Amino acid sequence: MKTFFVRFFLLFMSALAFAGSSMAADEAPDQLVKRLSQEILDIAKNDKDIQAGNQKRVYDLVESKILPYIDFQKMTALAAGKNWRDATPEQQKQLTNEFRTLLVFTYSGAIAQIKDQRVEFKPMRSAPEDTDVEVRSQVIQSRGEPIQLNYRLQKMATGWKIYDINVLGAWLVETYKGSFSAEISKSGIDGLIKTLSDKNKKLAAATPAKTASK
Repeated sequence: MKTFFVRFFLLFMSALAFAGSSMAADEAPDQLVKRLSQEILDIAKNDKDIQAGNQKRVYDLVESKILPYIDFQKMTALAAGKNWRDATPEQQKQLTNEFRTLLVFTYSGAIAQIKDQRVEFKPMRSAPEDTDVEVRSQVIQSRGEPIQLNYRLQKMATGWKIYDINVLGAWLVETYKGSFSAEISKSGIDGLIKTLSDKNKKLAAATPAKTASK
């Protein structure tokens, strides 16, 4: 269940493709997340290819559209921890690209499982001048308890960007921090990059090359 709702987050992020950048820049962070959450639920429920489990379609959508709205560099830097400062600019770029690709590959496979969920939001706990906020929500299902789903966003010159998510009390960045640290201790930054690259190659080879329905 926990894995599914982390995957739900990636589907949510793909909905950012349907939001204009100027609108995103003007919206409050909670309103942005609310609007996009509803959009992605509508997309997931009505897109025949997503419902059929077309992973390539979802991957292509996420890969081509979410980058302007997700701060993958900050997400990667947080996951790498103190080791990020020791990496060269080129290593930081490679690590960010591989981590982004891993997240997209890993979580796009379960998108077709979204059926009847809805999202409820809790009041914002922030001041108007805050530039780093948490948007708290829960996913309501027809069966089972509500699932906590919170987002951390930072205000940038172009608007708010998501850089972390909390599912059932666990932040996404924290789930990767331990494995990143262990790999870096064993084989350095380049070793971590290679490990992620190898995983991505295997996932790419396993991704069904389905053709979208007409």
